[in-house]
Amino acid sequence: MSQAERDLAAAWGRLAPRRVHGIAAVLLPYRGEEIDWPGFEAHVACTRAAGLDVAVNMDTGFGDLLGAHERAAVLDAVRTVLGEGVPFFAGAFPDGAGADPRDWRAGLEAIAARGARPVLVQSRAMHALGPADKAAFYAELVEPAAGGALAFELSPRFAPHGEIWDDETFERILAVENILGSKHSSLERGVELRRLAARDRVRPDYRLYTGNDLAIDLVAYGSDYLLGLATFAPERFAERDRALAAGEASFLERNDALQHLGNVGFREPIPAYKHAAAQFLHIGGLLEHDGIHPRAPRRPASDRVLLFDCARRLDLLDDPQRAWQERVEPWL
Repeated sequence: MSQAERDLAAAWGRLAPRRVHGIAAVLLPYRGEEIDWPGFEAHVACTRAAGLDVAVNMDTGFGDLLGAHERAAVLDAVRTVLGEGVPFFAGAFPDGAGADPRDWRAGLEAIAARGARPVLVQSRAMHALGPADKAAFYAELVEPAAGGALAFELSPRFAPHGEIWDDETFERILAVENILGSKHSSLERGVELRRLAARDRVRPDYRLYTGNDLAIDLVAYGSDYLLGLATFAPERFAERDRALAAGEASFLERNDALQHLGNVGFREPIPAYKHAAAQFLHIGGLLEHDGIHPRAPRRPASDRVLLFDCARRLDLLDDPQRAWQERVEPWL
């Protein structure tokens, strides 16, 4: 081993290899005001083929803007693409105000009928509950969920129905046996590190899935992930994860390139990241357009210049010059 290789190995020693459970919150593309089903199904297939698990009807999939029948149609499409027996995850939304666990019953039943695992999306009505009542609410909510469920704490910076729990609430959630893990989207490293410490102390088998698209290296500190950013480049996330599991220092550079993309795509206003995802996938030739839900916020067309640079850095363009001429320049 050369000195350079020894130095690189020593640098890696600052991090510990670990196998990460990676879930991509898949974008739901549109053509005009209609869902682009072929584009969606192809992207689900690519995400699974890359080696990531699939989550749908999440914030990235406009779950809060869809009706119950549309969310059910998304579930059916995913089951058809993945085939029977392949696991996937799905956002569970309440019907009505979400003030009673029974408001989630229909959504949970729809998810269970397709063999998926629910991710419990918050409602505004839950915000006023104290730690004990909130944990009891979740316990009643997931009691009938065969195979368990994931909870979801979402910063209001993403959506107004979201809420970040206080530390006491999180520890009480840890005690709910049928909640197997939770997605944490505070976008604050300190809060997530406290979550990890509490998890290790109270319930080590509990999975904490980072939703911090601005700090995706949290996987090196003990988080797994359920990220909207992963829908931009699922194959590159899977390559990064394999490098981490193998203890390869290339994890660092791979993570840096993906984080650069995250910083571009998830800058304020954060909810517009979904349009950035559509723009990026169009630049890479994985979508035929950059359409998103008609009520979702959008990025300026000039963002394509930045996203093109991100795609080139990640080596996602077979022909960069052609991609620039066909999918960037006409929008400038």
